[in-house]
Amino acid sequence: MNAVSPLISSDDTLCAAAIAQALLEGFNHHYALFRIASSAAKLNFEAGDVLAQRDGVRNRIAFYDARVLESVERLKKEFAAETLSDQAWLAVKQQYIALLFKHQQIELAETFFNSVCCRILHRTYFHNDFIFYRPAVSTEYIEETEATFRSYYVNNLGLAATLKKILRDFNWALSFVDLDRDVARILAVLRRHLAKKLVPEFNSQIQILASPFYRNKAAYIIGKATHGDIEIPFAIPLYRNDAAQLYVDAALFKMVHIRQLFSLSRAYFLVDMEVPSAYVQFLHDLIPDKSRAELYTMLGLGKQGKTMFYRELFHHLRHSSDPFVSAPGTKGMVMIVFTLPSFPFVFKIIKDVFAPPKEVDRATVMAKYLLVKTHDRVGRMADSLEFSDVALPLARFDAELLAEMQLLAPSIVEVDGDTVVFRHMYIECRMKPLNLFIEHRRGEDVNAVIRDYGNALRELAIANIFPGDMLFKNFGVTRAGRVVFYDYDEIEYMTDCDFRRIPPPPTPEFEMSGETWFSGNKNEVYPEEFGSFLLARADVKAAFHQYHADLLTPKFWQDTKMRIKNGIIEDFFPYPQALRFPQC
Repeated sequence: MNAVSPLISSDDTLCAAAIAQALLEGFNHHYALFRIASSAAKLNFEAGDVLAQRDGVRNRIAFYDARVLESVERLKKEFAAETLSDQAWLAVKQQYIALLFKHQQIELAETFFNSVCCRILHRTYFHNDFIFYRPAVSTEYIEETEATFRSYYVNNLGLAATLKKILRDFNWALSFVDLDRDVARILAVLRRHLAKKLVPEFNSQIQILASPFYRNKAAYIIGKATHGDIEIPFAIPLYRNDAAQLYVDAALFKMVHIRQLFSLSRAYFLVDMEVPSAYVQFLHDLIPDKSRAELYTMLGLGKQGKTMFYRELFHHLRHSSDPFVSAPGTKGMVMIVFTLPSFPFVFKIIKDVFAPPKEVDRATVMAKYLLVKTHDRVGRMADSLEFSDVALPLARFDAELLAEMQLLAPSIVEVDGDTVVFRHMYIECRMKPLNLFIEHRRGEDVNAVIRDYGNALRELAIANIFPGDMLFKNFGVTRAGRVVFYDYDEIEYMTDCDFRRIPPPPTPEFEMSGETWFSGNKNEVYPEEFGSFLLARADVKAAFHQYHADLLTPKFWQDTKMRIKNGIIEDFFPYPQALRFPQC
């Protein structure tokens, strides 16, 4: 960072200190509200109030921007921030850094500073002199008043008694149905996982994150065990039954299952954290192939996730040379989608004009993406990072792609010197488009993916989501082989749709004409039509009919809609049903 000019007066220094203090007060207010929302999750879990739990996740998403806008208005009103000189802004940043040395959410506070300043300053100021393009204060070994994790020494009590103590130490207001049974089941799974007899080791210990991870109806205990020369990450999901008692639903030891808990296609966790960087470090040690950007996002700290992603992207750009090109798959009518082949994400911008038959506008599309972000994605909808004023190097763009973007989205794309500036974009994890996956496969691969595609439709419906456009091109296949929806411009709530059976034609001539004789008004859905545009290939049709024939009739959709309207909330388990313990 540039040094503050010696020409700044003592009065200016005092003003910079006051602005820095106001910025930090804005952040502290934000994080206090964040922790209140997160700590309420325990009470909601114990009360079995899943609606309050979901509202907590949804409402928390809006906290950040509200506090940023409050701070922007305060800085403009009290300090005329938009008129400050460059030297004054340099001094503000230096004063702010001085306030952070003993702060417990340093990285979040730096990002908050960026968010406020970027609402005031022009994008030409978006570099490390004026904002925290790079972190200025280390987050390592921050002093805690509340321990991030607790350590248990197995040789003191024995493994079974240690597990009992761990499960009780969260001070639940509820009792367990049968804690001895739950511990015995966990130990049985652990023995199968290790495939050997457990014997005492000199260093045997278990570390448990101090706050449970709450989502929907579950509370997850996350930790790791050290046993000899191996480390064993694990997650223990707890549920509450109708009699207000707790039970362990499963014991997750395989990395693939722990990773799935933190998939961006699921709702964010509610976790009460004094030092978020310590939680992220602990989780990153457990799941090293999950980026810190993903982990911050899954902990409900979406803005920090975006900051980390942005740094990762530009670090990658400095160490690669491949060009941005159009993403594989069918070109969309609403979005231009491009990618960097060496970077596992896609970049999506909204076109200025949509070709018929699309009848949406930009505001509607953005509202749909916000709906997905605030909804429970149940492992079947991709989360998106939303950015404004993103400047990418012009030299890295394929000429044909750049020409297409300038032609179809001129209000979004601007070439400014040696950069391409995007006024708005969404970024998502890259997946294999389902239509391309099916196109190049036969046999069991097709059978399995069509089965999962139908499961995705069912789970979305049960979660009150109707995709609208169900074509295979709007779904992707993750590296874990899971089918995920990612095109949201026609998404609707199930409860806003009218699922109908196709009425008989008024005369035989109508049936022969090829013209529709039923209304097809907005939000009317005729499931009997799905097969005509989805199941053209014989093996795809056979697989779909084998597993999901009921999705081609109105009954499933009508029954599901009725259950939602009756207030029935289904469970969505982010791990296989086969791993669940039987509950008597």
